[in-house]
Amino acid sequence: MDKSEVINLRSGVSTVGIIGAGTMGIGIAQVAATAGCEVFLFDTDQEQTEKSIRGLRATFEKLVSKSKITESEADEIMERIRPVVSLKDFSDADLIIEAIVENRDVKKKIFSELEDYVSEKCIISSNTSSISITSLSADLKNPERFIGIHFFNPAPLMPLVEIIPGLLTRGGLAEEIYALMKDWKKVPVIAKDIPGFIVNRIARPFYGEALRIVEENIAKSEQVDDAMKTLGNFRMGPFELMDLIGIDVNFSVTKTVYADYFFDPKYKPSLLQQRMSEAKLHGRKTGRGFYSYAENAEKPTPEKDEKLYEQIFMRIISMLINEAVEAKRLGLANDADIELAIQKGVNYPKGLLAWGEQIGFDKISETLQQLYDEYQEERYRQSPLMRKLIKN
Repeated sequence: MDKSEVINLRSGVSTVGIIGAGTMGIGIAQVAATAGCEVFLFDTDQEQTEKSIRGLRATFEKLVSKSKITESEADEIMERIRPVVSLKDFSDADLIIEAIVENRDVKKKIFSELEDYVSEKCIISSNTSSISITSLSADLKNPERFIGIHFFNPAPLMPLVEIIPGLLTRGGLAEEIYALMKDWKKVPVIAKDIPGFIVNRIARPFYGEALRIVEENIAKSEQVDDAMKTLGNFRMGPFELMDLIGIDVNFSVTKTVYADYFFDPKYKPSLLQQRMSEAKLHGRKTGRGFYSYAENAEKPTPEKDEKLYEQIFMRIISMLINEAVEAKRLGLANDADIELAIQKGVNYPKGLLAWGEQIGFDKISETLQQLYDEYQEERYRQSPLMRKLIKN
């Protein structure tokens, strides 16, 4: 592509196409429309598109009633979001953001078809949370204009956006998207194209280790959640968060990261989570997950145990800090972006590198060594950088 034909994204994106009208798709549409862009929203299920538009309108009505936004502002945003019935309707789009099911083959098929309809100037992107950007772009006619733009759920509220250039992405595109996300009032970070990117790689133990603790009958889910909230000041415990995200979605991301890291035991999925997914106990969206969300349902009261809670907290936080240290060692992002991504992407109360300093990397190392000695699993191996961070 001639460089002169490449649009200046910071000032040139006025029309955005969104593929997928689910929770993420409609959320991203709201963000783009609020930023003043004209948005075309497409889903193969037109009923889903209509349902999401109605839901957004209802959300705005509530915001207007609470004086969070004016009625005229809400109307203007809604008018900028236009449902379309075909990918052909994206012919005038400056930027496409795909937000459909986390399935590599399904996404690649959509992108291949999309290239036949959009202009040469159009940037194509995926909101994937874990699938390789390079692999998604490899079969495209013009992979240079493809990039990852990963929003977090709910997109209008969560500030972080991970920007992921693939090996074939043209130089400078990541920086242009970075500037665009700033204009959209988001907090962008540029990440390497590795499984899980920054957040979903580092955060895996928050779920995985919590699941293992419950699977081994060391504690109940409500105790794990309570321990992480009371000792770590997390807003939500792992099981509450999995129910919110969707147990099926969380499981899918875990499987992708595990496979893409050539089955590294650090990212091994949970059988408990698999059974929950098979039973369609997906959390809030199905009315039942690790907790019940039926009308008048009461959450179980955790049996508090100070010693157990400390064990739970140190086990999970040590695994998280170890992942952050390894991300630092591998240069997946700079230290500031690693800390920013975790705080803005999954609402952790503080950055994990800073947390390691506070607790003491020696204590984190000792906890991981004890787990390794007990289980004899590579899951608990320490980052080579860990011991170098311990102050003599």
